[in-house]
Amino acid sequence: MPRSRIIPDAQVFASIHRLLEEGGDKAVSFGSVSTATGLAPPTLVQRYGNREGMVRAARHAAWDALEGRTGEAIADTADKGPQGLLKAIGPVDPAALAADLRDPDLATRAAAWRKGVETALALRLGSGAKAREGAALLFAAWQGQALWSGAGDSAFRLKDAVKRLT
Repeated sequence: MPRSRIIPDAQVFASIHRLLEEGGDKAVSFGSVSTATGLAPPTLVQRYGNREGMVRAARHAAWDALEGRTGEAIADTADKGPQGLLKAIGPVDPAALAADLRDPDLATRAAAWRKGVETALALRLGSGAKAREGAALLFAAWQGQALWSGAGDSAFRLKDAVKRLT
């Protein structure tokens, strides 16, 4: 009798994210994830129900990780400026965020995450409406920079934006 292969969800989700990055949404199937992980397609069906459930579970796990990382960054950088916070959060894949916005539950999570980051930025910029507006602009610049970084080097630097907003 062959031994059953147990692979944690985190490893399956990492394979799904890699497939999404390399080939987009159509690159993820029970067959491709099976090949990437060594798990049989029926095992994946048993775990996740259907392909959409499998991709959705992977995306929710990615949001869990991002929200955890963001919470730690907010706590760990309380004495640092806005740039320190954004650096501590680290890179966020704007393409993955955009794909997640098609799912109403993930869009709600994205909106709450953005609000939390903007609130933390505003606290580092001062108080009042000007700080909230500056935080929204800085968040947009941060995500825009991440989105367009693949198109080539830019003269724009976040620290310059921070200086202009403070």
